[in-house]
Amino acid sequence: MSDTFWIEQEFTKQDYSQTKLPKGDYENCRFVDCLFSKGFLDNQNFVECTFEGCDLTNTNISHTIFNDVTFERCKMVGLQFETCDQLLMSFKFVGCNLSVASFSGLNIPRTQFQDCKMHQVDFTETNLKQAKFSNCNLDNAIFENTDLEQADLVSAFNFNIDPSLNRTKKANDRNSI
Repeated sequence: MSDTFWIEQEFTKQDYSQTKLPKGDYENCRFVDCLFSKGFLDNQNFVECTFEGCDLTNTNISHTIFNDVTFERCKMVGLQFETCDQLLMSFKFVGCNLSVASFSGLNIPRTQFQDCKMHQVDFTETNLKQAKFSNCNLDNAIFENTDLEQADLVSAFNFNIDPSLNRTKKANDRNSI
């Protein structure tokens, strides 16, 4: 059981890179310009929360629940999303740097990525059915055994997806995968 329960709280310009965010359940909370870089967000529960302008680079997110969480303008380099608790996992990314992050093996259909830098992101064996990549830079992103059925890549760029190694039925891009 969690130590604390936070509802509709705002956390602004906090440094959690050295001092950990208290363990608990966070519901409808906002984290604005907070620093989590190389810190620990493991074993947390975030429901309907928003992270805005936060730096989560190389943060430990093991066993953390992200349920209906939005990340806006966040630096999220190197995050290992496959270590998260996958129960009820759902999130949206807007204007984030997700370079070298890994979503390997996750079931995240309908996930929205908008205006994101996603260099070398690993989507190996990821379910991205109906995902939307709006104006995303997918330079050297890894797509292998990835389910991209009905995914929208029309405005995405710098990606290379081999249809013989991935499921691409009804996926949309400028070049029709």
